[in-house]
Amino acid sequence: MRMSEKQAKALGIGVPKKGKSKYNAKKTKIDGITFDSKAEANFYCRLKMLLKCGKISGFCRQARFVVITGDDETRATEYVTDFVIFYPDKTYRIIDVKGVQTQEFKLKMKAMHEKYPELNVELEEKK
Repeated sequence: MRMSEKQAKALGIGVPKKGKSKYNAKKTKIDGITFDSKAEANFYCRLKMLLKCGKISGFCRQARFVVITGDDETRATEYVTDFVIFYPDKTYRIIDVKGVQTQEFKLKMKAMHEKYPELNVELEEKK
């Protein structure tokens, strides 16, 4: 038999609540894809428009870069960027949409620059 929320509270059992994101990011779903924030979803929509009008030749989401290799006892550390944009002239841009630069992000970015000094990651500030 299931107990109601009121009964659970009377017994002192916590009822899990849907909490806010630590950085107030709101997950947003577009085209069946769940984005971590509205800013990332909006950037995706802009990329779709640029692709449709031929300004870019393509893009990919969630590209992974191994920044610290693992072994049998430890997992590899990866930096996952939000987007890689490909242009008709065969150039590309690596984009990360950020509202808050966490300590973890800064460490992974430092490792990324050390392992792949030729790659430039651009930050698209959340608006």
